[in-house]
Amino acid sequence: MRYLVVCGHARGVGKTTLVVDIIKAFPEAGWTVVKVSPHGHETQTGQPAGRKGDVSRPRVVLQEERDKRGRSGSSRVLAAGARRSFWLRTPEGSLLEGMRKLRPKLEGSEYVVFESNAVLEVVGAHLCLMVLDPATRDFKESARKNFERVDAFVARGSLAGMQWEGVPEAIWASKPVFEQRLGEPLPEGLLLLIRNRLFAAVHPPTT
Repeated sequence: MRYLVVCGHARGVGKTTLVVDIIKAFPEAGWTVVKVSPHGHETQTGQPAGRKGDVSRPRVVLQEERDKRGRSGSSRVLAAGARRSFWLRTPEGSLLEGMRKLRPKLEGSEYVVFESNAVLEVVGAHLCLMVLDPATRDFKESARKNFERVDAFVARGSLAGMQWEGVPEAIWASKPVFEQRLGEPLPEGLLLLIRNRLFAAVHPPTT
């Protein structure tokens, strides 16, 4: 099983769009896609948390998307050609529990895409791509923590002269950066990187 992790420095930078582009570029992979996100709104009984006297903790929620026509990211990846699509929501400190719940669902999957920052702390990625958008000033702490695990950056615009508070330019200057504005095709260099890191070891080229 080969793991590709797509993460981003903030919300709304086009992580799902990048996943969709990759699925379309490599349809033969039969991708399984897992979106991982935090939550704290549902209890173990499925009731909203936060009511007076409620001492139950938020629960791990794992849902499989089956509707290709929906507007959610989970539907979009199915429409793009993913074989299966999951949404895993975990309360703070429960990611490992969530992964244990997810693992049986991944049996038989050869290529898995995780859309998440936090998953890098529990999954050894064969390739990790981080999306950077110079138009978005926010920078998640979870993104800062995982710089060393990132293999390459996908920039939604030029990073020349870009500065995020507390984020040294040397971070992305030391690794490959592929500029791909929303709506543009995947750069050839990025396609080659994905092919070499995810597919060559499993299906080496024949001579």
